[in-house]
Amino acid sequence: GMKIEECMRIAKDAGFEGIELALDEVGEINLASGEKDVLKFKQMAEDIGIEISGLATGLYWKYPFTSNSKEIREKAEEICKTQIEFASILGVDAILVVPGYVGVDFAPESEVIEYDIAYQRALESLTLLSSEAEKCNIYIGVENVWNKFLLSPIEMRDFIDKTNSSYVGAYVDVGNIIYIGYPEHWIKVLGKRIKKVHVKDYKRQGCFVDLLAGDVNYPKVIEALEEIGYDGYLNAEMSPYRNYPTQIIYNTSKSMDRILSRE
Repeated sequence: GMKIEECMRIAKDAGFEGIELALDEVGEINLASGEKDVLKFKQMAEDIGIEISGLATGLYWKYPFTSNSKEIREKAEEICKTQIEFASILGVDAILVVPGYVGVDFAPESEVIEYDIAYQRALESLTLLSSEAEKCNIYIGVENVWNKFLLSPIEMRDFIDKTNSSYVGAYVDVGNIIYIGYPEHWIKVLGKRIKKVHVKDYKRQGCFVDLLAGDVNYPKVIEALEEIGYDGYLNAEMSPYRNYPTQIIYNTSKSMDRILSRE
């Protein structure tokens, strides 16, 4: 329920250098926003002294590239084009894209799509959209999420390579990997394909937790990122505390200072 300006000011006060914005169907940045509507947030960030470090959206859960509905698949492609356009306006170099899903446990009403069909549909859409991304000089970052799809770094690597575009890469979420593997392994395999990184933490017993309270081996993650030459943002993606919603921002900033110090 917070306004973007308030989010930017709190993030700046907490010590963050950048903030990732999100596109939605309604809200301050939405599918019907015009160039002037979007530009004001670029100016706002400049005035506050914080960079816009990425442009995400949760809309691909509602409108997946893999859907059995052609209309929904076409809607997903239009959302991605809008995301690319807005990223260009904001001066962001990459967008977060969920490539669709085979199934979604946390949304049991979602359709279940056969794996090979989901793969082909996602590949066709992202290959098509790569030309739009190249035209705008924006990278499409395919995120690893809990979608029962692209379940290993080798599969993610090969999927990206099959688009035959350097403008399709990976948006690695290190916390999302823990239940199936090790983020440092994914980083090594994906290498230069990695365009953006999300940080959060997860316990293998089955819950997301504060940074440094879970099973992500951050010294190894940072070492792996350094080895591949990654020098982009680490965007923290954390859930707010119920009674103290802004405290997580300050706590996360301190934890990230420790992570980056490698102590």
